[in-house]
Amino acid sequence: MQEEFYRIKRLPPYVFAEVNRLKAEYRAAGVDIIDFGMGNPDMDTPSHIVDKLCETVRKPRTHRYSSSKGIPGLRKAQAGYYARRFGVKLDPETEVIATLGSKEGLANLAMAITAPGDVMLVPNPSYPIHPYGFMIAGGTLRHIQTLEDGVFNPEAYMRALDRAVLHSVPKPVALVVSFPSNPTAQLADLDFYAELVRFAKKHEIWVLSDLAYSEIYFDGNPPPSVLQIQGAKDVAVEFTSLSKTYAMPGWRMGFAVGNERLIGALTRIKSYLDYGAFTPVQVAAAAALNGPDDCIEEIRGIYKSRRDVLVESFRRAGWDVPPPPATMFAWAPLPEKFAPLGSMEFSKILLKEAEVAVSPGVGFGEYGEGYVRLGLVENEQRVRQAARNIKRVIDNADEILARYSQLSA
Repeated sequence: MQEEFYRIKRLPPYVFAEVNRLKAEYRAAGVDIIDFGMGNPDMDTPSHIVDKLCETVRKPRTHRYSSSKGIPGLRKAQAGYYARRFGVKLDPETEVIATLGSKEGLANLAMAITAPGDVMLVPNPSYPIHPYGFMIAGGTLRHIQTLEDGVFNPEAYMRALDRAVLHSVPKPVALVVSFPSNPTAQLADLDFYAELVRFAKKHEIWVLSDLAYSEIYFDGNPPPSVLQIQGAKDVAVEFTSLSKTYAMPGWRMGFAVGNERLIGALTRIKSYLDYGAFTPVQVAAAAALNGPDDCIEEIRGIYKSRRDVLVESFRRAGWDVPPPPATMFAWAPLPEKFAPLGSMEFSKILLKEAEVAVSPGVGFGEYGEGYVRLGLVENEQRVRQAARNIKRVIDNADEILARYSQLSA
């Protein structure tokens, strides 16, 4: 009875656990950690959304079981959003399902479509649910390197997909893409999506697109949807979330839209697992989607301002962080002197020496080594304080490295 459970055995050790343990220790000792580690939006949910929740929750009939696929008004609101934002027409009955955040939707779709041993093509570095949702479901992962020197190269990525299909037995069942990307903040355009859809149709592979950061962008045009490509709904489903768009992370409200067969499979699985989000949350989410867009612009503006302050103040501290074009994250190469240590050890040094927490890039996959992820979740004053603390670390890099070298000897 002491043997580890099958699915638990398949999961690798949680890379972030050590950094999280150290954070907890320092906080318990009274240290004020400036925390860029978790992408947890800190802004208030817009008042009209909260007001709709309060109004609805006072109606006793809304306290009963809800619908696991989402109430009709919410699914219609999501279809309306796609029509306005992307020019994509969706049938709310067969091509839209509400999920408990995009993470739950991805995980349950993985359970719905994965047979033991099925090969899945997943990005690396990647948000952990993209590969591990399939691993939990019994699938086999083939990791696709998504970056060259920290930048997404569509041509190289498509070549990697071709090689993966050629050398995978059995043939891959599905592939995951995520743009704007967590953790790397990289973008893709419609030309890439058109090539991806052609590839998927040729090889009869499902495309699962995570578009959780569709509204958090800073430079240029809004990020597109794969469903804008003609015929994409034949092979693709897309996940979105209200967590970042409307500062609603704890509300756990997201969607899957697109291919009718995939949506049907997810609907069937969810009908066994849950009764959907609390009805007042769903009503408030519909109010968010149907409401004014000025709150989205305000939230986007806050992230952009934090991004600009972080990039500039860290540069003056001696750490060049490429300005992310989208998402609530910056994907930063390790400062040169600390690069040989790797992202995990550098993250520990920042925590101890600068009282600043970041996410080590290796936690997002082996190809994330050499980078850390910084969440834009601290206000500008604390970002500047973090930069001052980091400057001390960089200015004293030789002494710090010598000290840590002695400790590890």
